[in-house]
Amino acid sequence: MRPLIVPFTKMDGAGNDFIVVDNRWMRFSDADLAELARRYCPRRTGVGADGLLALDAPAGAGADFRMRYRNADGSLGTMCGNGARCLARFARRAGIEGRPEGEGARLEFDSDAGRYAAWVPEDPEAQVTLFIPEARAFEAIALAGVDERRPICSIWTGTEHAVLFVDHAAAEDVAGLGARIRHDAALAPAGANVDFVEVVDAGSAGAPARIRARTFEKGVEAETLACGTGAVASALAARLAGRVGAGRVFVEMPGGTLTVGFDLDGGAGRAEDARSITLEGPADVVFEGTLALHASALAGAAGR
Repeated sequence: MRPLIVPFTKMDGAGNDFIVVDNRWMRFSDADLAELARRYCPRRTGVGADGLLALDAPAGAGADFRMRYRNADGSLGTMCGNGARCLARFARRAGIEGRPEGEGARLEFDSDAGRYAAWVPEDPEAQVTLFIPEARAFEAIALAGVDERRPICSIWTGTEHAVLFVDHAAAEDVAGLGARIRHDAALAPAGANVDFVEVVDAGSAGAPARIRARTFEKGVEAETLACGTGAVASALAARLAGRVGAGRVFVEMPGGTLTVGFDLDGGAGRAEDARSITLEGPADVVFEGTLALHASALAGAAGR
């Protein structure tokens, strides 16, 4: 039997990389997407990626498309900030026009974390901006094996995050401590991505802040070069905890710098009070290729 030939695009956002497929035509099931992620995300035996993105036809009124995301281990990812920006650029390249806005277009899309929007400029090398509808559940937490003198908090920015404030992010044992925190019983059953955050410049109402962050990602089960929801979580948690004083934060990650913006009156408060949350950064095409899938490899795609 001939294999199913599936076109894909490899994309990355600040080093956070993805396999992207146009699922409007392939119609892969959730089980298929999970298997594709497990098979092709490994870096030595597959294409290599932190996760797999699928562009689906819109399911809700007013949406331009639906985003489906699977982590490298095949598990569901409710939201991926860098992935969402990459998928929005992919959608524009695939002919989805969105609504003209300035020198680009605004696209509305649904995800497992809710309705989002992105602004994609006409310039293919310019940065893409993701508009984030909400954050929630900010609170200080105490976890086993973490020195109580090292403040840690939890926050939801499309997926679960545990933010640990540190003096020097570069010196942290992200692989070891990150894995322990990610699996801590207090964060069960969903677990959490773990962000190690160093404040470089607290900024002010008139000047942006700058922080450094490294993230251990669940589903990848390792540190990634960047994490979009982690950048947002790190910036918002730093502001809510009174560690920065700006509503615009440059987040330096190993793969590059992402810019987080938000409106939040006062220094400390609730994540639910944050408005106009944005994530800006690169969304680059690396290469295009095809996958040759045999029938035994997948649970069954309706398009075959």
